[in-house]
Amino acid sequence: MKHCFRLTLFLLLFLHPCMCSGNEKASQTAKNLHPPGHALPVPPVLRMGIHVSKFNTLDPHKAASTSDRILADMMYNGLIRFKPGNSRQMEPDLAVEIPEPVMVRGKQTWTFQLKKNIFFQQFPGETAEKVTALDVCKSFIKAADPQRSAYAGGYEGISVTVTGPHTLKFTVDPPQSPLLFLPKVINYAGGFIVKETVDEKGMLRLKGTGPFYFINEPDETHLLLRAHDTYFRGKPLLEGVDIHFFPDADHRLSTIVDKKMDIIVGEVNARWLQRIKDKKDLRLDSFGVSETVNIYFNTQNTPFSDIRVRKAVAYAVDRDRFLTLFGPGLVHPVFSPIPPYMPGGLKEKEIKALGLDYKTDIDKARQLMAKAGLKEGFSIDAVMSEVGSFSNNYNTLKAQLAAINITMNLHLVDHAVMYRLIRHDFNPIVIYKAFRPNTDELLSRFFHSSAAISSGKSPATNFSHYNGIDQLIEKARQERITSRQIKLWEYAQIKLLEDMVVYPLHHKNQIFVRWNTVDYGHPIVSTMALYPQFTELTTLHSRENID
Repeated sequence: MKHCFRLTLFLLLFLHPCMCSGNEKASQTAKNLHPPGHALPVPPVLRMGIHVSKFNTLDPHKAASTSDRILADMMYNGLIRFKPGNSRQMEPDLAVEIPEPVMVRGKQTWTFQLKKNIFFQQFPGETAEKVTALDVCKSFIKAADPQRSAYAGGYEGISVTVTGPHTLKFTVDPPQSPLLFLPKVINYAGGFIVKETVDEKGMLRLKGTGPFYFINEPDETHLLLRAHDTYFRGKPLLEGVDIHFFPDADHRLSTIVDKKMDIIVGEVNARWLQRIKDKKDLRLDSFGVSETVNIYFNTQNTPFSDIRVRKAVAYAVDRDRFLTLFGPGLVHPVFSPIPPYMPGGLKEKEIKALGLDYKTDIDKARQLMAKAGLKEGFSIDAVMSEVGSFSNNYNTLKAQLAAINITMNLHLVDHAVMYRLIRHDFNPIVIYKAFRPNTDELLSRFFHSSAAISSGKSPATNFSHYNGIDQLIEKARQERITSRQIKLWEYAQIKLLEDMVVYPLHHKNQIFVRWNTVDYGHPIVSTMALYPQFTELTTLHSRENID
């Protein structure tokens, strides 16, 4: 029997980010696949415009931004998966079935049987490799390594053993409910199955089992994905997906209006959406999962280490002014860090009954600033992303803070640069949007001390460096009675609001614009991948005569 060592202790030798070469080849391949002036190739290449200037990472275990999650979804699988287009349903992916947990000598075990004859993606000059249980085991070792994964903290207390060529067993101590455990092995975050390889130049490369893959690194304008011919669900109907970078929203819109793109990331912006309504063959897709936008305070940063200053900011903020930035019905206010549609999320009336809604009150905000010895105010520096939803939120916050003499010096940077800098404590106030598959993941990754950026045991997205609800999070994680678990999550959020660690703003849907020639191959209800999802069944009909 082969063993994979305990996930929280084992480190593999490959610690470098994925690096590949050959940008010129990628560009030339794109031209070969759909050269200007030629008829649509069969099968076609789907042209997609996204809202950033580059990807933050090509590693799914480090993917946090929307663009990175889009890429990961096309390239990788999990043991189980959210059904494409419907994140409310789970089904087997690389595994034969979703197992039930079994208690063995007081410890919970989950045994997965892998499907046979599944192949990893194949780079030029390579022979096709079949997936084994040992490959899957090594992937979870990587996911649990803080040096190589942003989601390592979620795998504490979990070990995995290879019991056969296609069988592996997870041991979970203390036990976890299916609600908490299954998202760790699903096609999301650390659950993506990744194989690390070294090319002929000694460079580390990552490969998966998904329907699409890339051979070369992205250049400054795009990344071309090719179809995985030996994909276990069947060869994709598309020849590939050509992802183009258009951070400027108006330029991105013009590319699809001018028929240079088949689908683009949309903007949750009333003015922007108005421009497409007269195009009869353009379709607007709005769907979940909704991402929640919160304002986080670095509680270790002076002057935000003073609770009076944090509460002053809360009373200076007007949620409704943020809502006016977006299209009607696409954004909704939230009053607790966990949105009300998730277990443990608190409704507006519940927060108001507790007096924790921090209704806008400039006089009270100024009084708190004076009590903190900061009547004359202060200034802070912060970076904001080129992505419109981020820059609009930051600029709105800046205007509101001016009323209490807080000057916010904002610096516009690439989306990837912002993601990197906020994880190194550049911003004393961070505006961030996120969704996680369950409440434990949200609270653990954003508010447990082990997840503190820069300083935590397993750094994630605890921008606040807060440690006041560790025990509540841990107790809820071990609670087997759902009603008690939910109560603990509610108490944790009340504590967060009492200490004004986080100010909840709103949650918003995903927006995409496409020509009616794009057929996803499945209906769209909601998707954890944050885009409509391109699978082996996605196809593109003739572009002729679209208007």
